[in-house]
Amino acid sequence: MGKKVIIISSSPRKGGNSDILCDEFQKGAQEAGHDIEKIFLKDKKINYCSGCGFCNTNNYTACSQKDDMNEILDKIIKADVIVMATPVYFYTMCGQMKTFIDRWCARYTHITGKEFYFIITAADGNESALYRTLDEFRGLLDCLSSPVEKGVIFGSGVWQKGDVLDTDYPNRAYCK
Repeated sequence: MGKKVIIISSSPRKGGNSDILCDEFQKGAQEAGHDIEKIFLKDKKINYCSGCGFCNTNNYTACSQKDDMNEILDKIIKADVIVMATPVYFYTMCGQMKTFIDRWCARYTHITGKEFYFIITAADGNESALYRTLDEFRGLLDCLSSPVEKGVIFGSGVWQKGDVLDTDYPNRAYCK
């Protein structure tokens, strides 16, 4: 039986380089028989964490905010595999992804034993420039119970929308 896979695309532009790699990952995972859902953060209403403490005083079972994040967290808790994709701006993950991660606070203690893949793209042609963003993702994993980092797809040297199509990165993202 296939795994339940959630792909989180935080690109602010559909069809952007990191989003294209999400689509390639999705194709491979579907062909392998996995159940896939792709969530495009740009289409969701996700507020900033307000630091109100509601989640802490309610045993990390809920958030006080009424936006799309509660539904997404439910899906993450039920998933086996989580793919998180971000373009890199000024040598860090995009703001959409950071806001999304900050909101995990409400339920992070329930996100256990998940497999993670990270897709990271940037205009900088030096792959090592993307390591800082990978460290940020790994910081999230440090807060979770029994996460497993399964893979990282770097896409360096891609600036304009679609540049990634002229590279081998789509083949690397296609994962069965």
